[in-house]
Amino acid sequence: MTAKTWRVGIVKDTSKPMLGLHGLHVAFRGLPGVEVVAHVDSNTEDLDGKMAFTGARRHYATLPEMLQSEAPDIVVLTSRHPYDHLPQIEAAAEAGSHVYCEKPLSATLLEADRIVEIAESSGIRICMAHPGRYALVFRAMKRMVEAGEIGRPRTAWGRGKCDHRGGGEDLIVLGTHILDLQRFLFGTPEHVYADISENGRPIVTTDRAETVEPIGPAAGDHIFAQFRFPGDVRGIFESRRGLNTQMGLTVVGTEGALSMRFDDGATRKLRVCRSPEPLEYGASFEDVPLTEDREIPGAEPLDYSLCGQKDIPTARYFLEANRFAAWDLIHSIEEDHQPVSSVYDARLAQEMIQGIYAAHLSGGMVRFPLENREHPLGECAPGPAHCE
Repeated sequence: MTAKTWRVGIVKDTSKPMLGLHGLHVAFRGLPGVEVVAHVDSNTEDLDGKMAFTGARRHYATLPEMLQSEAPDIVVLTSRHPYDHLPQIEAAAEAGSHVYCEKPLSATLLEADRIVEIAESSGIRICMAHPGRYALVFRAMKRMVEAGEIGRPRTAWGRGKCDHRGGGEDLIVLGTHILDLQRFLFGTPEHVYADISENGRPIVTTDRAETVEPIGPAAGDHIFAQFRFPGDVRGIFESRRGLNTQMGLTVVGTEGALSMRFDDGATRKLRVCRSPEPLEYGASFEDVPLTEDREIPGAEPLDYSLCGQKDIPTARYFLEANRFAAWDLIHSIEEDHQPVSSVYDARLAQEMIQGIYAAHLSGGMVRFPLENREHPLGECAPGPAHCE
């Protein structure tokens, strides 16, 4: 690393109501050579408290005002509403600022394509907040799979939270993590089959789910999709509304299985089954000891007292993963390569989501990359009521 001081601006507009955030606004706190120069929020209520969390020196009401005054090296986009990202990234790119961005990248693949074009033409790096790529549990899972500890991988079973958002919204908001992790483990999918229903009836192109947040086109209360990855690995994603299971991913191989379930507590464990018998025969799992192999020389110790405070999850998983994502972004800029969680990875997650809808509506298999980049359910303005 050079002696450069990295100037970071945080965009966290609390005037927009949204579900809980994931701590991106504190990702750069305590990193060596980093100065958080600005905090953008059009809502000035409790501004001192907000800025104390980010450690920012100055406040701005709008992103353009901050970009013009501060010219930050990196901008952190904390909004979980995908429609916010394209105009924000466009503005950041025009100012020459790199980006750390909350998921989902976009509401549609056409938007994702446009964001990739912006990144390529401007030369900026975009790191996406898919924290699993930086988390100790999934880094260990990847190493164990590649080392053959469960034999030849056959199937990766993934679910969203299957709560009141089960189906279309779960696929977009939480499925993006599961799909990205499957790709992280096994590469780019070759094709997908899918079945999507609403109250037991197969959805059609005019169906729309009422979503909690403005996330773009969504439909169905039950989604089942099967991807084929290189090496004949099958990736499953399922979401059923009201099932209320723990979100997670289980990888089954010829000699065992690895499993990680998300919960909202402080512990995220990786478990292993070392039996070649099918799981339905009865499986015994044990915890995998994890050794910390991530380090940032000169960084301040993470302040775990932040966990559980407003817009920062209880689990240490997010605080840690955000920090290493932020550091990875800095490295990727200096060394001129893509971050581990790149804009191309995030675009492919959106492509996999649209591929699920395309496969269901076509009644067959859909290959990647998608030839038709338009959303199979039609385009949307922010909010499901404006879908066409």
